[in-house]
Parts: sequence; C-alpha cells; structure tokens
Amino acid sequence: MSLVIVGLNNKTMPLNLFESFAISSDELPKALLSVKSRRHISEAVILSTCNRTEVYVFAEKFHGAYQDVRDFFSDLSDLTPDQFNDYLYVHYEDEAVRHLFSVTCGLDSAVLGENEIQHQVKIAWQKAQLEDTCGATINAAFRRSLEVGKRVRTEIDLTKQAPSIARAVIEMAEENLDGLEGKNILLLGAGEMGEGMAKALSKFDTGEVVFANRNITKAQGLCKEFGGGVIEVNQIPSSLKKFDCFISSTSASSTLFSKDDLSQYIRKPLLIIDIAIPRDIDPAVSEIENISLLDMEDLQSFVEPHRKGKESDLATSRKVIFEETNRFLDQQSARKVAPLIAEFREGAEEIRQMELKRFEARLEGLTDEQRDTIESLTQGILGKILHDPTVSLNEAAGSPRGERLADSLRELFNL
Repeated sequence: MSLVIVGLNNKTMPLNLFESFAISSDELPKALLSVKSRRHISEAVILSTCNRTEVYVFAEKFHGAYQDVRDFFSDLSDLTPDQFNDYLYVHYEDEAVRHLFSVTCGLDSAVLGENEIQHQVKIAWQKAQLEDTCGATINAAFRRSLEVGKRVRTEIDLTKQAPSIARAVIEMAEENLDGLEGKNILLLGAGEMGEGMAKALSKFDTGEVVFANRNITKAQGLCKEFGGGVIEVNQIPSSLKKFDCFISSTSASSTLFSKDDLSQYIRKPLLIIDIAIPRDIDPAVSEIENISLLDMEDLQSFVEPHRKGKESDLATSRKVIFEETNRFLDQQSARKVAPLIAEFREGAEEIRQMELKRFEARLEGLTDEQRDTIESLTQGILGKILHDPTVSLNEAAGSPRGERLADSLRELFNL
C-alpha cells in the first residue's frame, strides 16, 4: 500500500518557522481539497495540532506525492521549499502505518501518552471523510489506528498516568508561580484546550479565574461551568494588572497582542503562557519589564522529564504497535490479492462447467449417483490444481514475489 506521510513539527523546526504551517479548523476543508487536487495524490488527511502538521496521502508514485505535499506546504506558508526542506520528515508504506499508530497512541506527543491526540486523529479523519478526500486505503489505516490507540490505552500504564497537555500547562504555571493558591488567572480561548485548562484549574484553590474568547458566548459557557468571570478580548490589555497569570490558546491565524498593546499596562510581575500555534502573543512582549513569557518550546522542555521512568511502558507500547502494524499490513495484502484469487478460481470453475455441458449428451444415461460422482471427481481435481497457486499467492501477498506471481497469473490466464 502506498501510504505516504510528509510532516513538520516543533521538534524538527524552530517555533517561529513552524507556526507558519498551522492550519485552523476553518481552513482545513480548503487545505484538504488543495492537497487532493494535486497530480499524484488520490486520498488525503491533514492532522494539524499544536505541535505537528502532517499530511497523510495515498499515492501511486512516492516522489511525485512528496513533491505535491512539499508544494502544498510552500503555498500554505508563503515560503520557498528551500526554506523548510531540511525540516520535513517522511514516512511511507509500513513505516507510515507505524508512525500513524504511534501518533494516535501518544508516543509522538509533547506530553508522552497524552489522550487528546486520539480525539484529534479521529476528528482529522472525519473531516477528510466529510470533504470526500479519503478512500479505502486511508480509511482502513485510520480506522485501525484508533483501535490500536484504544488497545494501548487500555492495556498499558503509559497513557493511564500521562497528564493532558492542558494539565501540563497548568502544572508549568504552578511551578513558575510557586503555587497557584490565591493567584488570579486569565484564560483566553474557549476551545478544547481552554476547557481542559479550566478543568485542571478547578482542582486548585486559586483566586479569580476569568475567561475571554473572541466568541464571548463560549467564554460565558466556561464561566457557567467552572465559575469565575468573563471579559471581552479588547479588555484584556487594560485588565492585566489584576492577574498573576495569563494563558492564551486561541486558533487565531495571526498575533493578537503586540509589545505596544501591552507595555503600558504592566505594573507588576505577570506570567504569560502562549500555547497557540501560530502564537497569540508577539515574542517581543518578553522584553517588557516584569513579563515572563513561555510558549510551546518551554512546555516541551517542562514535560521532558515525564519520559524518564517510562522506558518499560514505552517499549511495551512500541511492541504492540509493531505487532499491530504487521497484522494490519498482512490483512491489507490479503484483501488486495483476494479478488484476483477469486477471479482465477471462478474462471477455472467456469471451464469445468462448460466441459461438463459439452459432454452432457454422453452422460445422459448415467444415474444420479453416477452424476454426483463425476461432479465430486471434477471438483476434486480442480481443487487440487488450484490449491498450490492459491496458497503461494496468499503467502507472498504484499511482497515483490507476490507482485510477480500476481502479474504472471493475470498474463497466463488473461485475468
């Protein structure tokens, strides 16, 4: 199967470059159609999260598909391929399947084993289905990846103990503020990440928690669920003097606050955590006195120690993924060769029936028992003749030898 993955993440490239490749939920339909419309691509799914943008495609020619996706990335970011080529990573065929399974299980996440990624993979696949950009190959791979993700999360402790990214952000804030007790916190963004952070904060004895969002109704919804206050986005700069921590996680396509927007309002120490991709806060804000600005790169460093002590569970997870990858590829290969085998056997059976019909006049005087004997005899002979070719094709399916056998069968029997 020619499944190809071309991707970028904030581990392979600097954050200031990576954020140029972020694709929001609203932009995803257009992006999917753009990828699928390219010459060498017949199926496509795009997975864009806070730390990766990956394009999954089904293609007949690897190099053509790679160039198509690279050109898509160039169009998306307004950068020339030379500016990001060195940061691209590529997986194809069995390694692509293994990577998809690893991503879904949280093994490639900023927070090892986190659970949000399984839902993000599911949503990415569903959106591709909605836009009719994926077919049998990608559907099968993504369906199995969700099953593998569920198995790993059920059987292995790695993911059971893993914090969510939202919780990791709050833990990072707690460490940098020497505790959250009595601290006033502003959350900008009311999506899944914002909701996750609000839930994590509810476990602490904080001061006031205030919500803001470009759609004020969503902020009011979080306020109703978790308590606290609500402000408009345009009120944020002048309100910052009330807060000890400001966390931003919107899906805005450009910077929301610059150094000039905030500098005149900062009068006391303020921790700002910006985990949006692209970033909501201009990095130059860190130059303002009393501001401590953290982003996804800081979060990556903060959660890295979580990997220590998880080597055994990580190895077990990888073993499961390896087994599931091989099982999936074997099943896909068998499914591909099954129609050819069926056509081969049906053709042989058609010849047997034609020959029996040709000799029908000569068999007229036979009893029913004798006719049954001839039927069983010819079926048995045919079965023995077909047995070895059928077994050989099934056993070699998916390998170069299997392809050669299949081609020979088609040519010899005009299939």
